[in-house]
Amino acid sequence: MGLQTGFPLWRGSNYGKGIIVGVLDTGINPSHPSFSGEGMPSPPAKWKGHCEFTKQRTCNNKLIGARSFVKNSSRDLPFDDVGHGTHTASTAAGRFVQGASIFGNANGTAAGMAPFAHLAIYKVCQLDGCYESAIIAGMDAAIEDGVDILSLSLGGPPFEFFEDPIALGAFAAIRNGIFVSCSAGNEGPGYSTLSNEAPWILTVGASSIDRKISASAKLGNGKEFHGESAFQPKDFAPTLLPLVYAGENGNESCAFCAPGSLESVDVQGKVVLCEIGGDIARIDKGQEVKNAGGAAMILMNSEIRGYTTLADPHVLPAAHVSYQAGLEIKEYINSTSAPTATVLFRGTIIGDPFAPVVASFSSRGPNNVSPGILKPDIIGPGLNILAAWPVSLDHAFPPMNMISVVSGTSMSCPHLSGIAALLKNSHPDWSPAAIKSAIMTTAHRANLEGEPILDQWLEPADVFATGSGHVNPLQANDPGLIYDIEPNDYIPYLCGLGYTDKQVGTILQQKVRCSEVKIIPETQLNYPSFSIEMGNTSQSYTRTVTNVGPANSTYVVEVEVPLAVEMSISPATLTFQEVKEKLTYLVEFIPEDESLRGNNTFVQGSIKWVSLSGEYSVSIPISVIFN
Repeated sequence: MGLQTGFPLWRGSNYGKGIIVGVLDTGINPSHPSFSGEGMPSPPAKWKGHCEFTKQRTCNNKLIGARSFVKNSSRDLPFDDVGHGTHTASTAAGRFVQGASIFGNANGTAAGMAPFAHLAIYKVCQLDGCYESAIIAGMDAAIEDGVDILSLSLGGPPFEFFEDPIALGAFAAIRNGIFVSCSAGNEGPGYSTLSNEAPWILTVGASSIDRKISASAKLGNGKEFHGESAFQPKDFAPTLLPLVYAGENGNESCAFCAPGSLESVDVQGKVVLCEIGGDIARIDKGQEVKNAGGAAMILMNSEIRGYTTLADPHVLPAAHVSYQAGLEIKEYINSTSAPTATVLFRGTIIGDPFAPVVASFSSRGPNNVSPGILKPDIIGPGLNILAAWPVSLDHAFPPMNMISVVSGTSMSCPHLSGIAALLKNSHPDWSPAAIKSAIMTTAHRANLEGEPILDQWLEPADVFATGSGHVNPLQANDPGLIYDIEPNDYIPYLCGLGYTDKQVGTILQQKVRCSEVKIIPETQLNYPSFSIEMGNTSQSYTRTVTNVGPANSTYVVEVEVPLAVEMSISPATLTFQEVKEKLTYLVEFIPEDESLRGNNTFVQGSIKWVSLSGEYSVSIPISVIFN
């Protein structure tokens, strides 16, 4: 992420000082060190919120507000009984906490993206889920209270925007100058699995980081398969033990190590191979192995999970390995009458050259509700993320280690929320769309090796997995050009979706007559990407960019043309005389002979404006779906 103490973005943005990040989630543990008010300034004068905690657990200059919209939860207080909200809040804006670790692994100083920003918490979810009425009430309250950023690590199946509580609340927020970041969803890797698809929301997918908490499965034949586990007991002797796959007899329940499934299977003192799936939590599989007397567990992925492995706080020695590794382990078991294995703990390893890799669970486009808007917008860290937890997972460690490692687009979303807080501090005059554009147009499209970002099968990830790419915070602070959108610009777009006056009015909370609006196709919205459905006719669209770099700047266009599509861009050079000057360019997409498409149902490309000074490169992705 490029965020280290003293580095330009943190220093230049005052670590998010003075910005209020509102988090809608499961509440918070206000006693956690990540939310200490020591040394924090008072909240801005505009702040109107309040705190519903009692004197024993109270707010401070860091945690400036906490409210619950969920009844019958923790005596109706905003305390976090689940853990999710504490984790996401600390990821967005947690204070520096030294000596943080998970069972002694990944040891270091924990910090959120905007460690000096204020936090306002709105409890809208509990263990059994989130409630539409609570979400709407929470968003309305946050807007009224005066937050600058809204972070929502929640979502559901796609709804039309006029029926979607998050889309409705988010539009009210952006009309008040509030940036909104939301999770893309955890329904990947299939296509069209997204949540939170509205163009006024930053939709965030999840990727890996370059740290692994390594645990390997070593077989009796000498082969070793790298995996992960947060729990790495030092008293586990790495000697070879009998290895068993309980699903050998075709019993799916045993293969998944479902609760009670191993009672009649001899696993005493053995290493047990279990499969992901069956709607059974990963840690519960290990609990079943432990209950049945097993010594350790190798947890193998399903095919769709590929190489995405998780560092869970297991209850016994374990290694979560890839699908391919699991197949080879099964092959080994079938090759010998006395298979053996053990688990080797390698601790914390930094420097995965493939990072960031798109996580298997990260939901993919295309956009269901508005196909002309490319989603997700961006990917950010969401795999094996270490952050605050409301309770300690191991009482052997001090209270500052109320820490857990969790995965999901719920974790990537607050990373982007915190980055937005930094940008808001640096550029208080930027609109939510401007901040969003800066994040998207400066994103990394390559991994640490300089190669294309990969997916869970270690194949090049497509644009429906990555969106614009992986967030690049430092460059986002100085993007050169932005694609801005004012709230009223969405009116012709919404009318163009075929919504009725009443439906558009529901979103805008004002009367609208689409008959009096110059309706535009959805792809004409000044969005920092293109999503095209291509038949046999040409399509033309414009984009307008605003210069937020130096005056007297010239940019030339570089185009990565999608397969079987011809493109024309006019003009090919943009020369700005002044800061905040706007210039418009025209893009024509021309279909080539259908035989050139091959078996591709969609193709991708990009448009990049590069400054002659070499300082700026402003890139937007293109997706073309063939009809």
